[in-house]
Amino acid sequence: MAAGKSDLWVRIGSAIILFAIAGTALWFGGLAFGALLLVGGALVLVEWLALVRAMTLSGGAKAALTALGPILILGAVAGLWFIRDQLGVTAALWVFGMVWATDIGAYFAGRAFGGARLAPKISPSKTWSGLIGGMIAALIASATIGDRAGIVGVPLWIGLFMGLLAQLGDLGESWMKRRAGVKDSGKLIPGHGGLFDRVDGVLPVALLLGGLAFAGAIAVRVAG
Repeated sequence: MAAGKSDLWVRIGSAIILFAIAGTALWFGGLAFGALLLVGGALVLVEWLALVRAMTLSGGAKAALTALGPILILGAVAGLWFIRDQLGVTAALWVFGMVWATDIGAYFAGRAFGGARLAPKISPSKTWSGLIGGMIAALIASATIGDRAGIVGVPLWIGLFMGLLAQLGDLGESWMKRRAGVKDSGKLIPGHGGLFDRVDGVLPVALLLGGLAFAGAIAVRVAG
């Protein structure tokens, strides 16, 4: 019991520190946010490549995953940078908010309703009720934060699909860890594992929304 309590406080403390660092960099934007993204992206890439090396896969599959890592991670970093720099801090919070809401909604819906397992061979704890709960929570986050940010160009119910995409990112990392025979992607964050463990859902969402924003499909309303 004492060890469990100690681990809980370690997790809480790590989460507060991470939130403070990320929140401060996001608020100031510019070089601060850019530096955070570059350092974070580099650390995630190191963890990704370490997982690929440890995975029991054919040489061709490992080569494909080795190539996919930099594309996904650099694309997500560039997408987040572009959204924060061009659309503003609230638009960036819209992206993060959908992923955070997905995690929270999936956790509580899964605990409350349980039911059939989503992918028992990959992540035994995930359920279909959690998947749906995460998608609904992402929809609510998209509608509320997106409206505040003045997001135009895409319907705010896109949150449903971002909730699905975030959970696919989570499942993808779970599959990688299972094939590598490890519980976490690393030991960087006390009580939480690696940085990849914390941003697996952010990566595909940021890549897609950043690409849409860069293409001009996502913009913000101009006041007045």
